[in-house]
Amino acid sequence: MRKLLVVLVGSALVSAGLSAGTAAAVPDGPRDVIVQLFEWNWKSVGRECGAFLGPRGYGAVQVSPPQEHVVLPGQGYPWWQDYQPVSYKIDNTRRGTRAEFVAMVNSCHAAGVKVYVDAVINHMTGGSSGGAGSAGSSYTHYNYPGLYQTQDFHHCGRNGNDDIVNYGDRYEVQNCELVDLADLATDTDYVRGRIAAYLNDLLSIGVDGFRLDASKHMPAADIAAIKARLSRPAYLVQEVIHGDGEPVTPDEYVGNGDVHEFRYGKDLAKIFNTEKLSFLRTFASPLPSNKAVVFTDNHDTQRGTGVLTFRDNARYALANAFMLAWTYGTPAVMSSYEYSNNDQGPPAASDGRTTDTTCFTNRWRCEHEWRVIANMVAFRNAARGTAVTEWWDNGNDAIAFARGNKAYLILNDEASALTGRSFHTNLPAGVYCDIFHGDYTPGTCTGPTYTVDANGWFQANIASQDGLALHTAAKVS
Repeated sequence: MRKLLVVLVGSALVSAGLSAGTAAAVPDGPRDVIVQLFEWNWKSVGRECGAFLGPRGYGAVQVSPPQEHVVLPGQGYPWWQDYQPVSYKIDNTRRGTRAEFVAMVNSCHAAGVKVYVDAVINHMTGGSSGGAGSAGSSYTHYNYPGLYQTQDFHHCGRNGNDDIVNYGDRYEVQNCELVDLADLATDTDYVRGRIAAYLNDLLSIGVDGFRLDASKHMPAADIAAIKARLSRPAYLVQEVIHGDGEPVTPDEYVGNGDVHEFRYGKDLAKIFNTEKLSFLRTFASPLPSNKAVVFTDNHDTQRGTGVLTFRDNARYALANAFMLAWTYGTPAVMSSYEYSNNDQGPPAASDGRTTDTTCFTNRWRCEHEWRVIANMVAFRNAARGTAVTEWWDNGNDAIAFARGNKAYLILNDEASALTGRSFHTNLPAGVYCDIFHGDYTPGTCTGPTYTVDANGWFQANIASQDGLALHTAAKVS
């Protein structure tokens, strides 16, 4: 294992005026980067939109499920309790009240940031819980008064407990229960209507789109039927995890909207950890680029194996830099918290309610504020619409490429420094801020600068497990 260089993760904020406006319902325009503020409470998300996400150029924030959920103090209020709905009330969850949710949406829109909700519509709760939800609603496994009863769920009659066992069987995957969670009959008119009513309530508040949890466990046609009932256009990204040889595949869902490309993060980690960065020259995944939402990790994959996470420090920052600079897919940046076991919930009060987020304290890792990652968002925005040009590599773990005449990136994952090289860009002549190591404000840079000559050349030395990034929106002179 190579020695990891600790990355500077300074959280300096950009001072900027915020322009009011209503966010659009699709991730088009100059800002397309999504940030997943996993398990943040509503007050903290709203504050972050104005203080950091908007000024730094993030296009959208994905927030955790807002509906009433189970409460599991005996299990330490695990993160996944939020993914077991009790009702579709948007009130008194671990993250706050309906009024706080509304205020968050308004704050994010004022900062030019769209809001995408993690919507849990495939299922309700697991059979081991029961009682009262976070907003006081009573429930049992197949009974949610005023909402659903036994007939509104699939009872597949397989495996002795109705759980999915065989992922090679399409019927089981889409009609049996995912880890004992009551599987909604999304093929029925009544269930579709109740789900659509929930999503339309969120749209009435101003939400811009949805991440549809466990989409793989609903036929694409069911999702299409629910989408047709929405009160206005909304962005959709569907969670469909690819499995080798499985009958349910991500490409089935592209007619509904975007799809999470889970293969991307694993393939990227494999290249960084065991192969060569030079292999990135043609890096892509099977889904069409304009339908794929890509990520180094998310809340599920970082609790598994085979992906890079915040614990990989420098290499994680480099991988995110590549993702944000590359032309494939719509990037989603993970922002998470430290956990000592995979079930551990976010920092919380004694009653399980999530505490306000202060980045880099109390277990909050805030990867989206790491200097390299945050500044590469502006790089991506500046380079939007340009192709990859001027590719260079050393045949191993050092690469460089341009994004047309707008930006230039160098990554060095070698065990030693990259020295004595001149790099050719298509950038206009001038002095540029290296946003890997400094923050740009008009006319100044807190880090090193590089002079690109009239022919597009500049010289730089790149330390081991480090990089350099220049772009036209960070041109000092």
